[in-house]
Amino acid sequence: MKFTLSWLKDHLETEASLTEITDALTSLGLELEGVDDPAAKLKPFTICYVREAKQHPNADRLRVCMVETEEGGEPVQVVCGAPNARTGMKGVFAPSGAYVPGTDMTLKPGVIRGEESNGMLCSEREMGLSDDHDGIIDLPEDAPLGKSFAEYMGLDDPVIEIAITPDRGDCLGVRGIARDLAAKGLGTLKPIDLTPVEGTYDSPLKWARSETIGNDCSYVAGRHFRGVKNGPSPAWVQRRLTAIGLRPISALVDVTNYVTHDLGRPLHVFDAAKVKGDTLLMRHAEAGEKILALDGKEYTLEAGMPIIADENGPEGIGGVMGGELSGCTDETTEVFLECALFDAVRVAETGRRLGIESDARYRFERGLDPEGAKWGVAVAAKLIAEWCGGETSHVVDAGEIQSNVKTIVLRPERLKSFGGLAVKTEEAVDILDRLGFVTMQPYGMITVNNPTWRNDIEHEQCLIEEVLRVKGFDQIPAVSMTLDGALPQPILTLTQRRIAFSKKVLAQRGMFEAVTWSFMAKADAVAFGGDAKVLAIANPISADLDTMRPSILPNLLAAAQRNSGRGYGDVALFEVGPAYRGRGPKDQDTVATGLRSGKAVPRHWAEKAREPDVFDAKADVLAVLEACGAPVDKLQSDNSDVPDWYHPGRTGCFRLGPNVLARFGEIHPAVAKRYDLRGRVAAFEIFVENIPQPKAKKGAGKGRPLLQASSFQPVGRDFAFLVDADVPAEKLVRAALGADKALVTDATVFDVYEGAEMDGKKSIALSVTLQPVDATLTDKEIEAVGDKIVANVTKSTGGTLRR
Repeated sequence: MKFTLSWLKDHLETEASLTEITDALTSLGLELEGVDDPAAKLKPFTICYVREAKQHPNADRLRVCMVETEEGGEPVQVVCGAPNARTGMKGVFAPSGAYVPGTDMTLKPGVIRGEESNGMLCSEREMGLSDDHDGIIDLPEDAPLGKSFAEYMGLDDPVIEIAITPDRGDCLGVRGIARDLAAKGLGTLKPIDLTPVEGTYDSPLKWARSETIGNDCSYVAGRHFRGVKNGPSPAWVQRRLTAIGLRPISALVDVTNYVTHDLGRPLHVFDAAKVKGDTLLMRHAEAGEKILALDGKEYTLEAGMPIIADENGPEGIGGVMGGELSGCTDETTEVFLECALFDAVRVAETGRRLGIESDARYRFERGLDPEGAKWGVAVAAKLIAEWCGGETSHVVDAGEIQSNVKTIVLRPERLKSFGGLAVKTEEAVDILDRLGFVTMQPYGMITVNNPTWRNDIEHEQCLIEEVLRVKGFDQIPAVSMTLDGALPQPILTLTQRRIAFSKKVLAQRGMFEAVTWSFMAKADAVAFGGDAKVLAIANPISADLDTMRPSILPNLLAAAQRNSGRGYGDVALFEVGPAYRGRGPKDQDTVATGLRSGKAVPRHWAEKAREPDVFDAKADVLAVLEACGAPVDKLQSDNSDVPDWYHPGRTGCFRLGPNVLARFGEIHPAVAKRYDLRGRVAAFEIFVENIPQPKAKKGAGKGRPLLQASSFQPVGRDFAFLVDADVPAEKLVRAALGADKALVTDATVFDVYEGAEMDGKKSIALSVTLQPVDATLTDKEIEAVGDKIVANVTKSTGGTLRR
């Protein structure tokens, strides 16, 4: 919603500054979108006097002008191409360095055909005032030399734009905004004269409503005008309409646009001579009827859309847009005015289906003052009489105005309990009265009748909001939330969060989530460690789904089989869900299960294709455990607790003591064959609820610990140990890390050698990183740490250092 400051002051008697007004608008809930001050844009432009205008010596269509910009000042030479540039005229001058908004350019001194030019004599187009560029602006002789052109022409009127929420249709007119500001205390709302204009004859046109139109058009009023002269509207009206982005068209059309934005009351005028018959009918359109609208487009109407029709057919789309065939032109001498009440929902539906956005639709679908259908006729009649002359008929109408006034009780104590701010009863009543509500105070309560222009007031809470927004939401004191001595608990449990982490990590690793049945065939359940009797379902949904699943793996293997049978052999699937050990509530485990089959790396020119293996499954497991907060650096790995559906020797599990966190490995070839899966299949099972809760360090917060970065260069050393073939590499890594916890920060395996000549032994090579903190390590200190590493590995594994 846009309006100018002077327009606002037509309704509001105020001494408040522009800043005070805009701040108050936002405080009232009418959020400020912006302020456009045209005076600032036109500040460099001043009134000038052309002392001399002579023919350019080197160009037929140019003139060299000597321009005075102030009394007693030195003249400025300007080369001008306007045909009306002449000696002795008053015009508008823009100096070098000025920004010209109409042409989006900044003036610079220059030489045109050999003559210097220092500025510009401007047209209306160059100043962004209109499209007229046939000549430069020609001002009256009494225009004061050197004065700001914007001030002289009244173009120093700031344009204010605010955002209107859908419930505040009353503020889609300048008067509604002024009413809110007056209630806020920024001035006094000026009275408005809504006295009807007396008619002098009976209207030759009348209104009628079809039997089926109902509330789609509950009431319509209008008047006939004859002997009118449809010329341009007054200059002040044109300036205001232009300022808010509307194009002045003619006096009759500008009346409707002005009242729409001034009072929030949409109107329409028909050229009465173009209306066929003596009746305009409010009815529903028939499917397929067409209308040429005022936007120049033809629309095909759907059945049920409200329209205004004469004997020719549709002449307007109810509440949306009028028709062009009965529109007013410069030759119009008799007019018929329409001021109607259309249903908000029906107008919105019609506008959306036809794809029409209009100022009328925007206001109707947000709710109008029903009484405006009467006073809107009176206001329009006065303006038409003032701007176009002629005489007016008596009012003609059809239908009834339905009251929207409600009686609502406001309990003053609710202002504190609901709104958070105690407001005295007398002050609350005063605020509501200033907003136009009718109040009474029986039995310590406030009984309120809403004004007709406030369709949005429905409950006591609406009244509380009205009082508080005028009082000031910023006055509501900030209070601490009462927690009763305890912080609120997280909505999600740790297990629920870990389930989400697991899904996110596995999806990031290129796996697709599957959701399978919690049941399976008895044979599958038994093959994967289930007790058929304990897990049997009494009333299965299918004969092959008669047992609760002891593991998710069979379902994923079956899914991989189905994908392979359809030509999608490279599969990476996961599911996070329950697996069952028995019938009791504690016999259910939450397991993150996944498998990879086909090709882990597909055929590619830059990389060798390969099948998935145990290390792919291990990497998936470690990624999930790390995301879930498991102490991955303290995990123990072995293959002592791995079921027989995994490949012996290509499997493992992660544990913390007796607590198994995950199992992983390649599926046994016999099991893979049972599901018709060729090649290796890597799989894993992560027991989410077995992951220990993270231990809170004393005095530590929830954030990450402070990074303790050393300023000294780390040192790397390699060691190769000869150990028994059955010794896991993890033992060596842990022994190296434990040799000196202050200096040894990392230990990794980079080579393993097993050959026939090793005679039951293998060689494992470690890369160990030493990170000094206090000083650079000397060779002696490095050798001492190396000796500790060798000694600790020998003690833990029985291995010897290879020389």
